[in-house]
Order: sequence, then C-alpha cells, then structure tokens
Amino acid sequence: MDLAPLILTMRFDAASFEHFDTMRRRHFPPARNMIPAHLTLFHKLPGERWPEIHRDLAALAAETAPMALAVESIRFLGYGSAYVIDCKPLKRLRAELAERWSGLLERQDAAGFSPHVTIQNKAPAAEAKALCAELKAGFAPFEARGTGLLLWHYRGGPWEPAGEYSFAKEA
Repeated sequence: MDLAPLILTMRFDAASFEHFDTMRRRHFPPARNMIPAHLTLFHKLPGERWPEIHRDLAALAAETAPMALAVESIRFLGYGSAYVIDCKPLKRLRAELAERWSGLLERQDAAGFSPHVTIQNKAPAAEAKALCAELKAGFAPFEARGTGLLLWHYRGGPWEPAGEYSFAKEA
C-alpha cells in the first residue's frame, strides 16, 4: 500500500498546458520549479485511500464533459502571480468530490476552492510585484480547456503520476 499523499489537478488541452507551463518555466524561480504548471483541486488526499479515490475519479470522469476554463485575470500572491480561472462545471465537480471525500480532507482542502494556475511563487517581493504589474498590463482574458484529471503522488520532490482520468462525456 502506497502511503504517499495524493494531489489532484486538472488536465489541460495541449495548447493551454504549453502556454501555462511556458509561463511557469519563464517566471518561477528555477531552483524551486520542480513540477509542471497545474490547477490544483486537492492538495493532500490520503495515499492509503488510492483505490477508493481512483474508483471515484474514474466514474466521475466518465460522466464529465471537457470544460471551458475562463482565464479571467492575474492575481498577486505576495511572492508571485497566478492566472485566475472561472468555470462553473469545474466548481461543481470539485464541490461534489469535496462532499464525497469530506472525511478525508485536511484543513486546506476543506476550506474552499479558488481555481488558479500559479506561474510565479516564492520569488523576491520586488521581483514578484514587478512581474505582476507587467502581467496585468498585458493581460487579455482567454479560454483554456479542461480535458480530465491528473492524480499525483507527493514524496517531497517532483510529483509522480498516480492516475489519469479523461473527461469522456460528449459535450
């Protein structure tokens, strides 16, 4: 039984992922950038519950259509910046999983959900403020696509794949 905690993220279409990941590689402090660009739905699920989590995600993904993710603005994180995402189907999906897994959630995941894709974090404050101002000045809203869910093992370094669940319902 694998006890490593699990992280659940959104899978993007190839073009959206390329954009987000390019921005992350360009702006995230290189020594701290061990993972690709992502939109986290849950930060820490119990690894020993992987079989149950896997079944839930497989069933849910089979009944979920790919979704339009409205990238609405840039949010300042204090030491970085993130794209703010709005998507009602994503929020409903996340709420359904949170209800189903309520007994498994730690405080951070039980507290709520604010979908975003971090492109810079843990940068010096002045650098973070300058980048955020630059990003906001040149920002225009755009749409990305959510095509499925990715489950990861967290072992203290780069994440390791633990499952991939494609949205299979016709739109």
